[in-house]
Formats: sequence, structure tokens, C-alpha cells
Amino acid sequence: MLKSLGHQLILIVIASTNAFMPTCQPNTPRIPRTRASITNGDASIENDAPLEKDNKPCRVLFLDHLNINHQKGRHDALNAFYFDFLKCSIDPRKHENYLAGEKTVWANLGMHQFHLPEGKPGAQVLDGVITLVHENLEGLIERYNDFLDGDDTLSPLRGTQFHVEMEQDDEDSSDDVLLVVTDPWGNQFCILPSDDPEDDRAIFLGAQPSLEGAAPSEGLKLEDLTMYVSHGSNLKGIARFYEQVFCAPTIEELETDTSVSIAMGDRQTLTFQYHPGGPGVEVQHDDLRFDVMDEEGNPSNVGPHISLYVTNLPHSYRMAKDLDVLYVNPRFKRRAYTEDEAIDQCMFRILDIVDPMDKKRNVIVSLEHEVRAVKTRYGKKYKSCPLSEIDF
Repeated sequence: MLKSLGHQLILIVIASTNAFMPTCQPNTPRIPRTRASITNGDASIENDAPLEKDNKPCRVLFLDHLNINHQKGRHDALNAFYFDFLKCSIDPRKHENYLAGEKTVWANLGMHQFHLPEGKPGAQVLDGVITLVHENLEGLIERYNDFLDGDDTLSPLRGTQFHVEMEQDDEDSSDDVLLVVTDPWGNQFCILPSDDPEDDRAIFLGAQPSLEGAAPSEGLKLEDLTMYVSHGSNLKGIARFYEQVFCAPTIEELETDTSVSIAMGDRQTLTFQYHPGGPGVEVQHDDLRFDVMDEEGNPSNVGPHISLYVTNLPHSYRMAKDLDVLYVNPRFKRRAYTEDEAIDQCMFRILDIVDPMDKKRNVIVSLEHEVRAVKTRYGKKYKSCPLSEIDF
């Protein structure tokens, strides 16, 4: 049961409001969570890789991170939101930047991350909703009420768009409570309580690194990433794209006339939804800069990107190549122009999502993906992979 929610936190009863809010569905059926499902794949790099379960040559293991720029010069607000309010853990690989208050910082929760580089100079606002599972909604509520009462812990968030509201199905019940949180720059978070913190944290599968002696993150997992698309976008085509390139199925019980949810392994979803603001809203997830290009003429994308791990990188690479959606981002040092380079780098990128049935390859939506392998060419675990074991 929740303790007193305090006198200042705004309560929204779902049934009684038509306000424009992020789409948060605490009663949405979650994907089955089984240990075997994420550790029983095939990460072979051979061209003739054996089929996985269900006779599929590839599988998405999990969505690793979201990369999104924060406002340059405002590490104080960044740290206050991600580490003091959300209680993510500081990734030791970027601890020096955290201490210096400059460059990129990584905020970890369970097996997942936020990569938070500096904007040039502005912050990015994701056109969508980030859904997290958290072990301590009471703590979030208490910290927000203290903030409203004048406590200095979150003082860098004053004068920003930081805001917290609560939703629940029944005003007389504390069941199915969730928080709708706006970060300092306008990004929307839906934060769900955990039914099983141990399972949601998934230590039995792995974890991102943490500072020695640091408490684990209160945030447990990145449950869903919802990306808005323009009304009329080809949702069936998006689903076919993920099925062909990654063998990632659509979650039928989550599918609606205005959205489609793709399984990112067995514990997460990537959702594409018509923009709730209506048909006239323009949606764009890329930000191409043609003043910074590589020798092949690829422009830099400084827009947000997502990163996911797959069991068969060469298969996904070839499927993406067939659809002509491979992309190299000059923004990053690691670049893969060929399949061999992708295997050596344990990654490649795509930018455009197209319908495999559309012979014209019209772009439905542009969203940069960093596609990662679990294993190196020589069978060792890729250095950034958070899984404890890769013996599949």
C-alpha cells in the first residue's frame, strides 16, 4: 500500500480526465518473462547460422539503451533528475564526466541505460513516451513533494519543465498507481510500480556496471519505448520491417488501430503510435546535419537513437542491406561500412524504417538503431554487453 501521497502531488483519476497525457497503461498485459527465453538463442556469426526456436534465424534479446541529448552546460539539472530523483546508478565508465560536469554521462537502471551526451547546445525532446518500472514510487512521490516544499536536493530543477502527476484507475484505491513525469526539458516518462522487483531487475540475466559500494538503481528496467508517428503511417509495414530484419514479432494483444508494439526480446516492447496530438502534428525523430559528413556522403544524425542486442548480427545486417536501410553515422567513431566491419565492430546502424512489401521503399519513419552483437568474431562476450552469460 502507498503511504500518504502528500498534499501537493497532483492526482489524476484516469476515468475523469481528457487531458493530453502520455499513453500509460498500468493494466497492459506484459510479455512473459522467462530466463530461458533470453539465454537460449544462437549468436553464431557464420553465414549459414542454424535456426533458432520457432525456426527463426535471429532474435532480439533486449533493448539496451536510449541515447538522447541533454542541454549543454546543465549537468546540474541532468544529475538532479536522473540520479537524485529517478535514482539511476552512475555508470563508472563515465564517472569522470559526471564529476567534471561535462560531456556524456550514462545513467543505468538494471540491464538498461540512458546515454546522455551534451546537445549543441540544446536538449532533445523525444516525440514519445519512455516507460520505466521502478521499485519505489513512494520515494519518488516523497522527493517530489519535498521539492515542492522548497527542499534544495532537486533545486537545479527549479525553473525547468520538471513535473510529476499521478494516475490511478480508482481514486479510492492505491492499486494500479503510476506516475507521469516530465523531465527538465519536456521528455515524458511513464513510471510503473514493480510487481516483482527481483524479476524486473533481472540480476539472474545480468546488469550494467556500477560504482564500487554504490546502491543499486531504484529504476529496474526500461519496459517500453513509445515513438509517435504521423497519423496514417503504415503500422503494418513497421511490423513487417521488424519481423524481416530482426525476426521480432508484433504483440497482438497490445495492437490497436493506432499503434503497434514490437517485442524487444521477452521483457520489453518498442511501440509506434499515432501522435495523440492529432493528424496535423508533424513527427520527426532524426536530425540530419549535412555539414558533417563522412567520405561516403553520410550525414550525421544528432537525433536520438536506440540500441538493441540481437542473436545473429550478420542475418540482420543482410536483411537491412536488402532493404537499403543501412546507415553509418559520422557522429560516432565506430563505423561499419561492410558486413565484415559490422562483425568486427559488433554493431551496425540503420536509420529508415520501410515496408518490405513496398517495392518503392518509401520511408515510413526515420529512427536510428544501433544494432549490437552479443559476441565478437572470436566468440568472446562483447565488452559492453551486460548479460552475465552468453553460452548459447
